[in-house]
Amino acid sequence: MAILKIVKYGETSLRQKSKEISKISKKIKILAENMIDTMYKNNGVGLAAPQVGENIRMFVIDVSEANEPYNPIVFINPKIIKKEGAAHAKEGCLSFPNAFVDVRRYSYVKVKALDLSGKPFIIEAKEGSLLARAIQHENDHLDGILFIDHSRNIFETIQALEENKLPEIDKSKLLDEPEIEEILANKADNDE
Repeated sequence: MAILKIVKYGETSLRQKSKEISKISKKIKILAENMIDTMYKNNGVGLAAPQVGENIRMFVIDVSEANEPYNPIVFINPKIIKKEGAAHAKEGCLSFPNAFVDVRRYSYVKVKALDLSGKPFIIEAKEGSLLARAIQHENDHLDGILFIDHSRNIFETIQALEENKLPEIDKSKLLDEPEIEEILANKADNDE
């Protein structure tokens, strides 16, 4: 299969909303396989179609550990149908080489999607797991939302972008997520 060029932060296609896939054609299947190969080649956990210049609603994820066999999951036309709780962790993105920032996410998500054969499936990802974060991260790409938009510390994000010679953050894209911040603040209070 082919290794695809990854679109870097600053290119306008990363901020565009992606279109639904109406038919799972041979072209879509080949693209999914190439995306999986590209994700592995770049040591990624996930990759969304907009990151390879295709503004369609598809992403791939593999959260298997180094000592486990590969287990890629293809999500076509995904929809997050339930989300709750709160978690935060450092995240990176293949479109932002070497830049990592602390972002807020829901700790639990339930997503429904189609697989490559067109069959619907549902996955639940719990307890702030890597899978829960990866699903939200990749699904955001389909709506033109980037992980830095969920940043908990704008100064840290600005510094990470500067250090890696990436374009400045677009402050108008920052997400105000008071419900997640409130849960995180309550957790912090209870931990003290």
